[in-house]
Amino acid sequence: MNKKEIAAIRRQFKVNATKLKIADLYTIYIRQETNEIYYEELRPFPFLEEEQQELFLTNFKKVLGGKLDEKLFEVKFRYPEEGQVDHTQGLLYEGLRTEETDVWTDYMQRIALKMVKDTPFEKDMVVTFIRGNYNKPTNRYSEESEIHANDEVYTTKFILGSISPTELPKKSLVFDFVEREFKASLIVNPIIKLEAPIGGFLFPCFTDNAADVNHVLYSAHKAHQPDMTFIENVLNGSEIVTAVEEKAVFEEVVKAVIGEEVNSRTLATVYDEINQIIVAEEENEQEEERVAMLDSRAVEVVLRASGVEDVTTEKVEQAFKQVVDDTKYEMKATSVVPKYTSKSIKINTKVANISVSPQDLKYVKQVNYKGKPCLLIEVEEETEIEGFKLISEESLD
Repeated sequence: MNKKEIAAIRRQFKVNATKLKIADLYTIYIRQETNEIYYEELRPFPFLEEEQQELFLTNFKKVLGGKLDEKLFEVKFRYPEEGQVDHTQGLLYEGLRTEETDVWTDYMQRIALKMVKDTPFEKDMVVTFIRGNYNKPTNRYSEESEIHANDEVYTTKFILGSISPTELPKKSLVFDFVEREFKASLIVNPIIKLEAPIGGFLFPCFTDNAADVNHVLYSAHKAHQPDMTFIENVLNGSEIVTAVEEKAVFEEVVKAVIGEEVNSRTLATVYDEINQIIVAEEENEQEEERVAMLDSRAVEVVLRASGVEDVTTEKVEQAFKQVVDDTKYEMKATSVVPKYTSKSIKINTKVANISVSPQDLKYVKQVNYKGKPCLLIEVEEETEIEGFKLISEESLD
């Protein structure tokens, strides 16, 4: 899935949506002490009170919130091992196919039990599953437009799962209108934090208006911190690579080609060349967003265009072999330098740490001044520090 496809389905998690219809809601309460199912409940989602619908819809939108390869990850299912039962891909696929609600809940319960197996939760947890249909018009359309009865649509069944923690309300002083007295509140019912799920998934993934049952969209609790135990043991998925890890791979590959030292202008040009690849890929798209990828050939072209000397195909391929043991390895260009420089580049020194955007790196360079290495930043206007205008002290010739 790409960010547009995720954003499109996420926007449909709202009351009375026309493109997304939720049929069933299955909730499971799991006690922290035993890691067993304490209570379960199946309800038709349209029959819930609107206030409850909105609470759950907030939960589902949170599951699909965040950036790809940072908080959301497209995970490929591993092939089932010989004799393996309860493979999650099979449970989800059969859950999509069945029309019997009791059969569907049985499949989902088996997935929920995998979530708590050998996982010591610190609090009681609530696992929620929904299933429904996602309808997308076959023609190009505004994401905010509604579907009309005469529109032709792609219809895809889906299942979404989420895990939400619980907490006991804090003790407080309340006024009892019946008894006409102040008293301490009773802590009885735990609060289910639907607004803060700690994980979840969407199945299947959607690619070019088609269901991809070989992949599941996994949602992590925190950015850049996927739960590999959950991915491997619960989803039965393959290993994933985060955007941070891909950026580290790129940096190590470049170091293996050009060495540990580089001037700021060369590095700035490298980032600019990668940004151009991202923009060119998006400008060539027709209806669907395409992801710009960097393989060994692309890295070679980028380094050559950036003025790096002695760059050869053999050097770059050997660098890929050295770093990732795969000369055919590809990484997303947006992981290396996000479009529009939404992330800063860190410049670390013993005196101070500075952050600049990639396109501004060309204004920074290291110079020798009075026998000492200094960081020089070219500015086009007066500099302010804590509201004070900085005066010029000396001129560098």
